[in-house]
Amino acid sequence: MLTLTDNAADVVKQITDQVPDSAESGLRISQAGPEQDAGLALTPVDAPQPGDQVVDDGGARVFLDALAAELLGDKVLDAKVEQDGSVQFGLGQQV
Repeated sequence: MLTLTDNAADVVKQITDQVPDSAESGLRISQAGPEQDAGLALTPVDAPQPGDQVVDDGGARVFLDALAAELLGDKVLDAKVEQDGSVQFGLGQQV
């Protein structure tokens, strides 16, 4: 199952705290489009979709659709905030 670094958990919490009126908010990783090679998209949402795998790391919630769960099952999600305030997410291999 996907795991989060402490940095990623902090960033996910900061982003999802901005989703209004939802105690179940999180970041959803899903297929970006209908094409097989469309890649993945990361979107703040107010709740998981039916069938999503839920990763909860101390209140940092990430929802994975079936494709994302399959692709990222052995990965670690990391994040850093750049000086301009933008967020960069990265993936690493679990050890």
